[in-house]
Amino acid sequence: MHKINFYPVNNGDSSQIILDNGKRILLDYRQHPSATDSSRPEIDLSATLKSDLKMANRDNFDVVAFTHADNDHIEGSTEFFYLEHAEKYQDKGRIKIDELWVPAAILLESASNDEQSEEFVILRSEARHRLKDGKGIKIFSKPQDLIDLMKTYDIGPNDRDYLIVDAGTIVDTFDLDEDGVEFFCHSPYIKHCDDGVTKEIRNSAALIFNVRFKYSSLVYDMFAVGDSTCEVLADIVNITEFHNRNDRLEWNLFSTPHHCSYLSLAPSGEKGNKKTTPIDEVQRLLNSGRKNSYIVSSSKPINNDDEAYAQIQPPHVQAKNTYLDYLANVGGRKFMVTMEEPNRINPKPLKFEITAGGLSLAKAVVSGVSTAAAIAPARAGVIDE
Repeated sequence: MHKINFYPVNNGDSSQIILDNGKRILLDYRQHPSATDSSRPEIDLSATLKSDLKMANRDNFDVVAFTHADNDHIEGSTEFFYLEHAEKYQDKGRIKIDELWVPAAILLESASNDEQSEEFVILRSEARHRLKDGKGIKIFSKPQDLIDLMKTYDIGPNDRDYLIVDAGTIVDTFDLDEDGVEFFCHSPYIKHCDDGVTKEIRNSAALIFNVRFKYSSLVYDMFAVGDSTCEVLADIVNITEFHNRNDRLEWNLFSTPHHCSYLSLAPSGEKGNKKTTPIDEVQRLLNSGRKNSYIVSSSKPINNDDEAYAQIQPPHVQAKNTYLDYLANVGGRKFMVTMEEPNRINPKPLKFEITAGGLSLAKAVVSGVSTAAAIAPARAGVIDE
C-alpha cells in the first residue's frame, strides 16, 4: 500500500508519503517549540520520524521537499537533518536527505546580517551547496536571478538544467509505473521571482503539486499546497485548463493552503461574515474533487464562535465553512483538522492508505486498535493501457 501521514504540528505543515516500494517523501518539517512538553498537544515530530525510520531500518528520506521558507514549514529542520555544506550539521543521529526539493526562491532570497543564523539562511546555504555540487537537489523554476547566481559559481546557464523542474512538468525522480507515484509541478512560475526574492513573496513562489498515486489500474490524486493565495491558484487553474490537463486539478485528497486561510479562496478583505465566497477559478478547483474525497487542514483547532469569526490569523472558520460546502457538492467524505483528530487534547497523525480497495483513512480508537474506512472513489482515474 501507499501511505500518506499528516502530522499535528499546530499552525504549520509536515506530511510524509510512504510508497509501497518503501521510498519516503517528506513534505515540509516543523518541530514546534513546545513539542517535547508532554502536556502540550503538538506532536514531537523529531522523535516520531526518527522512531518511524528506525523501525524501517533507515536513516534517510528519499526526498525532503520544503514548499517555502516560512518558519512554520522549516522550524527545527537544521537541527534534525544532516546537511552537506558544513560539518557542524553532520553529527551522529541526524537524518540524511537523498534529494532536496526547493523552489528557486529559497536559493535566491537575500538576508540581512542579523538573519545569518536563521534557519532559512542555513537551508539556503545547503541548497546552494547542492546546486554547485550538481547533485542531490531539484530546483523548481529557473528565473534570471538563478542563472545569475550560477554564473557566480562559474556554472553555465544550462549546465544544471537536469536539476531544474519547470511548472507544468512531471518531476523525473519518480515513475508512476515503477514507484506508483508521480509529482506534477503546478507552481512556482518564473514570474514569481522576476522582481527579486523577498520574504513577502514566499507564499506565491511556493511549491504546489498534483501528486498522483497508482495502485492496480486506478489512480488517486492529492492536491498538495504549502501556503498560497487565491491569485496563484487562479493562475494554476487557468493554465492547466488551457493545456487541457483538467485531470491534474482533480483530487481525492486536498490539503488546504495556508492553514485554512481565507486568502486562498478570495482576495484580501473578502473573508465574509459566515463564509468566504471563492473566486471563480478556485470554485472550479474545489468542484474538481472526487466522490468520497477528504480535505485536510494542517492547523490549530477551528472554533465556531464570535471570536473565531473575528480573528485575523488563520485558520478562518469562514474558509472552513466554504470548504464544507464544496466537499458536500462533490460528495466528499470529511473535512479534517490535524490538531483535532481524534481529539484536541491528544491529536495523532492523520493516516491515509491507498490499496487496490481504494483510499482509506485509518482511524485511531481509544483502545489503541485501528480501523480503516475504505473508499473506492466513483471518479477515480483509470490508467490507459
